[in-house]
Amino acid sequence: MQIELKSPAEGRFYLPAEETLDSAALGALQRRKLAALLEQVRAGNAFYRQKLDGVSFDPMRDPLDRLPLTTRGELEADQTAHPPYGQNLTYPLDHYTRLHQTSGTGGRPMRWLDTRQSWEWFARCWGIILTSSGVTSSDRVLFAFSFGPFVGFWGAFEGACALGTLCLPAGGMSTVARLRMLLENKATVVCCTPTYALRMAEVAAEEKIDLPGSSVRLLIVAGEPGGSIPETRRRIESAWGARLIDHTGMTEMGAVGFECLPRPGQGVHVIESEYIPEVIDPTTQKVLPDGATGELVLTNLGRWGSPLIRYRTGDQVRLTRGRCECGRCFARLEGGILGRVDDMFVVRGNNVFPTAVEAVLRRFSELGEFRLTVHEDGPLTQVLLEIEPMPDVEAHAQLCDRVGQALHQSLSFRAQVVAVPAGSLPRFELKAHRFIRKRTTG
Repeated sequence: MQIELKSPAEGRFYLPAEETLDSAALGALQRRKLAALLEQVRAGNAFYRQKLDGVSFDPMRDPLDRLPLTTRGELEADQTAHPPYGQNLTYPLDHYTRLHQTSGTGGRPMRWLDTRQSWEWFARCWGIILTSSGVTSSDRVLFAFSFGPFVGFWGAFEGACALGTLCLPAGGMSTVARLRMLLENKATVVCCTPTYALRMAEVAAEEKIDLPGSSVRLLIVAGEPGGSIPETRRRIESAWGARLIDHTGMTEMGAVGFECLPRPGQGVHVIESEYIPEVIDPTTQKVLPDGATGELVLTNLGRWGSPLIRYRTGDQVRLTRGRCECGRCFARLEGGILGRVDDMFVVRGNNVFPTAVEAVLRRFSELGEFRLTVHEDGPLTQVLLEIEPMPDVEAHAQLCDRVGQALHQSLSFRAQVVAVPAGSLPRFELKAHRFIRKRTTG
């Protein structure tokens, strides 16, 4: 099927035909969009004009790895050298209408600008995510999100508005107030982080609110890997009595992927009509075959105003292909984001990701919040795990022993497990910061 290539400047249209293309047609569509992107970038983007200087590349034929990789470090250095926005801007500054910035979890926050057309593309990507989740104009969507400079669910809000849903912006509110808003407006869909979904359930229990009896039928979670961790997923769905849909995205990249309805908890599709995904060995930087585990590299095809070409995301994934039961040939990240490449720590020769620790801890219904602190002192690594037992749990020492044994059996390392008073560990509305890394220097 031939799809007419449209410019991102043409607005918030939804093109379902692109979602059901076979692999060959999808690849051809990507190459046409890449050619259009590179034409714009080479003409006006100082950052990429310098990176691509002397690079011979035919976007319709050449393998993508002929283009150089882009790293977060390069972008941060560019913004430091050319404050405040850097040179990854394809158009004059007066063309840009939106400013967002990264959350800062990977270092210094980066500022990110979008033109009107790029922002409409961002919202259109969210339209794909929402419609694939079964969201329609009859839904009422609550956004449990601060609506600050972090891009978070801004694009989801715009995409939902374009679909004609009733959008409930719950910024600047307490958790109790958000729960009341949810009930009073009979929200059917909630957008939040996995951590905040659990926090809302915790507060609902304290307030004697029956979440499973509410009108909420669907939660779309993002910002953390929790939505694809089976144990975390089960806990959220049980607490809410609702289906969970996982989503992946990045401030600087866009709204990248979604879990399809026919395969719950089995992975996240990359919107390949708008992105080109690759997986590389993070050490050699060589492209890996489908099915291998490595670092996700992405190229966005419609964010012409502030594009990213072969961007190293730092996410560890396993990418597979083939037509899905949902009818799409979009690549799938099996198990979602498996972890952050730079979050991996080594204990007694074992490679451990914080997501794997969370998967073990969520098996314990007696356990609420937790915090993991890794002390790296030369060849020795010590792990401290602080856990909050639920208020009705009294045998704290026994729970600590059981948690420690489960970690050892599942992940082959021992941690010092300490019970702390209920409510003493921090709660999070956006991305949780449960993992602390301390390295001895000098």
